[in-house]
Amino acid sequence: MKYDVAIIGAGVSGSSIARKLSSYKLDVALLDKECDVSFGTSKANSGIIHAGFHSNKKYLKSRLEVLGNSMFDRLQTELGFPFKRVGILVVAFKEEDLKTIETLYSQGVENGVPYIQICGRDRIMELEPKLNSDVIGGLYAPTGGIIEPYRFVFSLVESAQKNGVKLHLNFKVEKTVFENDYHTIYSQNGEKITTKYVINAAGVYADEISKLFGGEDFNIIPRKGEEYLLDKNSAGFPQKVIFPVPAKNSKGILVIPTVEGTMMVGPTAKEITDKEDLSTSSDELETIFQFAKRLVPAISEKDIITQFAGIRPSLETNDFYIEHSKKAKNFIQVAGIQSPGLTASPAIAEYVKDLLKALNCSLEEKKDFDPYIEHIPRIRNYSIYEVDELVTKNNQYGNIVCRCENISEAEIVEAIKRGHTTIDGIKFFTRAGMGRCQGGFCSYKILKIISRETGLGIEEITKRGGESFVIKGRL
Repeated sequence: MKYDVAIIGAGVSGSSIARKLSSYKLDVALLDKECDVSFGTSKANSGIIHAGFHSNKKYLKSRLEVLGNSMFDRLQTELGFPFKRVGILVVAFKEEDLKTIETLYSQGVENGVPYIQICGRDRIMELEPKLNSDVIGGLYAPTGGIIEPYRFVFSLVESAQKNGVKLHLNFKVEKTVFENDYHTIYSQNGEKITTKYVINAAGVYADEISKLFGGEDFNIIPRKGEEYLLDKNSAGFPQKVIFPVPAKNSKGILVIPTVEGTMMVGPTAKEITDKEDLSTSSDELETIFQFAKRLVPAISEKDIITQFAGIRPSLETNDFYIEHSKKAKNFIQVAGIQSPGLTASPAIAEYVKDLLKALNCSLEEKKDFDPYIEHIPRIRNYSIYEVDELVTKNNQYGNIVCRCENISEAEIVEAIKRGHTTIDGIKFFTRAGMGRCQGGFCSYKILKIISRETGLGIEEITKRGGESFVIKGRL
């Protein structure tokens, strides 16, 4: 298996790069240590498409954020992932906050953020009536939006594969050898590939991957963020993404309407040492809701559906690190991609393409590149007449497996056909198990469908790969 380019990491950055490179006459491999794409940092992303005002344009992340934001409308048309431009508010409660609002506004204008505006109290309350009445003003950026991050990654990878990219899952890089201008990459499971160029998009493990290739010595600082998902019927559900005035190392505790109708509050920002620590705590819950209620008083802990944590791969520079390695040949670093990495990801792909070109990688465009992927019918978005027509063609659309999110058997079968054979893979692809009961009623039905479609025994099916078996022992 010899490739022109290997991308390590199938999160939002690696997947965006893979999809971009699939438009050229290149043999490209996308490698990930997990059993499915987006199972690292990307799966716990807050799902915000930032507008581009939080950082000065001297930062690479800020420049790529603004460019990336402008690319999502076309991407949605081509790939069909859930995305809405609902707008972002940053709210002020005291005069000192207004000084920061003015700074954010100036940065936004300098960065080229369209339609950004400073608002007085009446205007900000008009834009979001659920806000605390103590608000005295704020910032409004209408180009901000919300997205389902895992569906975005799934669609990017599907498009990349359609156009020739080879996906290697369960490929945990263990050893590398460089000779005769090629890197040979060995996986822990015994698989190996050879490639001329390597792109390090390994998220929280980018520092370790760099060392394996003889690249730069830097340290990823894991920064954990805990978040809480609230029910669709929450009285505090807002129409806009709501930010407080930002803190030193964080944009603060946010109130986020998700694109599929639930609501999130969080995240925290705590530096940790364990890159696998995804635990949540009652102390952080108290902190999150204290700040969230300051923004929207109607928010209640009683509406919690579930909680989760993600880890941001931050660097001491607090900026993206995207450049040619000065130590490892034909090796490109794509590290420190924390917020606004999701927003910037399409622009990161363009940036990396140009870095490859500077390394004399041949980039001849494919005449037959197809940017579109097939859009799967999601019956929750259809009228009863349209659903009736679907059922006539395929009766599996008439069998509702997940009642909370209105997910049919046909949608689950389609997810399996596209390679998602774990409970979490099905959940992220279809939303089955993401509703109020969090899979309490549908998980066993999904297990049986996976078993039927794949031939796996139910005791062999995992939640998220590895040893995460849903049922222990043989049935």
